[in-house]
Amino acid sequence: MGQYGRVGEEMMSKNPVPLRDVNLLGRSRAMERISCVISDAALSASPVFITGEAGTGKEVVARAIHAASLRADAPFVVIKCGAMPEYLLEVELFGQAKEAIHSTVQARGRSLASGDGSTLFLDEVGELSPRMQLNLLQILGERSAHKPEWEDFSWWGLRIIASTKMDVGKAIAEGRFRSDLFYRLNVISIHVPPLRERVDDIPLLATHFLKRYSRETNKQVDAVSREAMELLKSYAWPGNVRELQNAMERAVVLAKRRRIGVSDLAFLQAPPPPPSTHLTLEEVERRHIERVLRSQGGNISRAAEILGIHRTTLHKKLHRYGITCTRGRGRPPGKARRVGK
Repeated sequence: MGQYGRVGEEMMSKNPVPLRDVNLLGRSRAMERISCVISDAALSASPVFITGEAGTGKEVVARAIHAASLRADAPFVVIKCGAMPEYLLEVELFGQAKEAIHSTVQARGRSLASGDGSTLFLDEVGELSPRMQLNLLQILGERSAHKPEWEDFSWWGLRIIASTKMDVGKAIAEGRFRSDLFYRLNVISIHVPPLRERVDDIPLLATHFLKRYSRETNKQVDAVSREAMELLKSYAWPGNVRELQNAMERAVVLAKRRRIGVSDLAFLQAPPPPPSTHLTLEEVERRHIERVLRSQGGNISRAAEILGIHRTTLHKKLHRYGITCTRGRGRPPGKARRVGK
């Protein structure tokens, strides 16, 4: 084992949160604070509002709260608010039909959970339309007043956890998110910091992923060189833990030696675009999408995960910006390029 060969197992055994998911492992103060809040939140049934950039592990935090609570044996229901058409989202949340009568939201048809005690995780709740936000607010308001007699509907008894990557204050000020809904959801708040703000956790995370993918690929890659680890710690990680995980998987798959070196991480060292104060927002987005695609060898699914958007959304942006890419397996990534209109 190299210098970083055993640090993952050692630090995992000392981690204060008894969780299997590596996204929550860490010795940084930020992760210690999150561990404490998770423990406190697990003792309550109050709504939790989780904020943080894409790829930081907001769903992991939500699952940790559920797993540490008395609801651990009940379902953990995930609703991807920004990844499905509104009519399907409406069915998932409110049943096949709904109507407001005297300010009481009544629902009929299939419920989203199997009964009381479940945890409902509203992933990227900021993507809800104004109408859906109002419907959700009405449900939460009526639920807090009394137990409704909704036929075949189980909002009563659900633990609500919501997450978003957006700037909530800005969204409220611009009228994109209801302040009253925010106050309903933000009883317990947790902010998951980006990976660049907890650099001390990178060796632990990188080593864990190294061991995982070495085992899965049956390759004897068991350490990261000091120079390679410094590169990992100096990289900005715009895709956060999710991007680090993908980077370590790729490094293991392509590695020719037992130790990951700087050359195995060459895809992280692409020169930055020349600075410009005249770039439009669309140009900035286009360049970022191209960079992420290059780093993932043209893999659309992984690029979408790192960007924090759905595959369908990424395909639309690729078409809009005229970007095409060639996906390669087992070789350095192809270069994303623009095609003529």
